[in-house]
Amino acid sequence: MSRGATAKVLATAAAIAVAAVVAPAPPAAYAIDQGKGRPGFCPSATGVTVVVDFQQLGGTTIVRCYPSGTRGTGLDALKGAGFQIAGVQRWGEAFICRIENRPAAVEEIPIKGNEGYRERCVDTPPAAGYWSYWHAANNCPWVYSQWGVKNRDFIPGGFEGWSFSLNATAETNPRPRIAPVRPGTGGQPCFVRVEPEPTSNDPNEKQPAQGGAGPGGPGGPATGGGPATGGGPAGGARPGGGSPTPEASESSLPPPLPRPTASVIALDAADNVEYTGGEQAEDVNDVIRRQSGASGYAPWAAGIAVALLLAATWLTARRRARARKA
Repeated sequence: MSRGATAKVLATAAAIAVAAVVAPAPPAAYAIDQGKGRPGFCPSATGVTVVVDFQQLGGTTIVRCYPSGTRGTGLDALKGAGFQIAGVQRWGEAFICRIENRPAAVEEIPIKGNEGYRERCVDTPPAAGYWSYWHAANNCPWVYSQWGVKNRDFIPGGFEGWSFSLNATAETNPRPRIAPVRPGTGGQPCFVRVEPEPTSNDPNEKQPAQGGAGPGGPGGPATGGGPATGGGPAGGARPGGGSPTPEASESSLPPPLPRPTASVIALDAADNVEYTGGEQAEDVNDVIRRQSGASGYAPWAAGIAVALLLAATWLTARRRARARKA
C-alpha cells in the first residue's frame, strides 16, 4: 500500500473513531447516592421521609430519609434523600421529569391518544403522564401539593411523596401507596400544618415559614374531612398536571391553582405496598449507557482517534515534503 493510501486509510479510521466519540452522549445521571440520606423511614421528627412510587411504570417503591434538622424545600428533600432526578429544559428542576431515570427516554408511555409517547424532558410533561407531588404530616392523609418542589418547605417529621400519574384526572391522581406514618407512631393524632396558598407564579417565591398549625394543629387532631387544596406536579401548579396556562410568561412558572386532592382518607400502614430503601438499585449511569447503546470503550476510542489523526497528519506532511524535493 502506498504512503498516500495509508494516510487516507488512517484519516478515515480516525474520522470514524472521532464520530463515535463525539456522538450525542446520554444525559448526566447518578444512582441513588448512599452517601446522602438513608434507606427507610426517618425514625424521628428530625428530617423528612421521601416516598417514590413508580405506580404503573413498574418497579419497587422506594422509601428514604433526608435527616435534615434545618428548613428546606421539597427539592432539597428529594435530592438530599439520595434520589437521582432530571428536570426539563424549559424550567430546569422546577418541574421534575424523571426520578431514578423513570420514565426513561427510550421508554414508551401508553398515554391516551399517544400510546407510543416518549418523555424528552423538554417542556412540562403531559397531564396524562407525569410525576405528581404530594406531602403529608405524620399520621395525616397525603395531600396533593399546590406548591412547586422548589417553592414549598417540607414538613419536619413529615413526608414528601412522588407518585407517577398515568391517564388519571385531577380527582384520580394516585397517591403514594405508602402510609405517611413513621414506625412506632401509629394511632397518634394527626396535626395538620395549614399551608398558605402561593401568591404569585414566581419560581423563586418561597413559602412563608410556618409558625404554627391550623385547625388540626396543637389545639386538636385533624379530622381528615373537607377537601384539601392541590395544584400541579413539581413546579407551580397545573390543574391535573396539564401544560402551562396561557397567562404564564416565558420567564415564570404557571400560576398555582388550587383544586381538590385525590383523597383525604388516611392510609393504613398495614396496606403498604412492597418497598425498599434503594440499596440494590442499579447504577443509573449504567442503565442509561446500556439504553443509549454507548460503549464503555469510548475513552480508548478517543485515544486511538487522536493517535490515528497524528499519524495521518505526519504521513501526509512527509509525502508532501518528499514531493517538493523531487
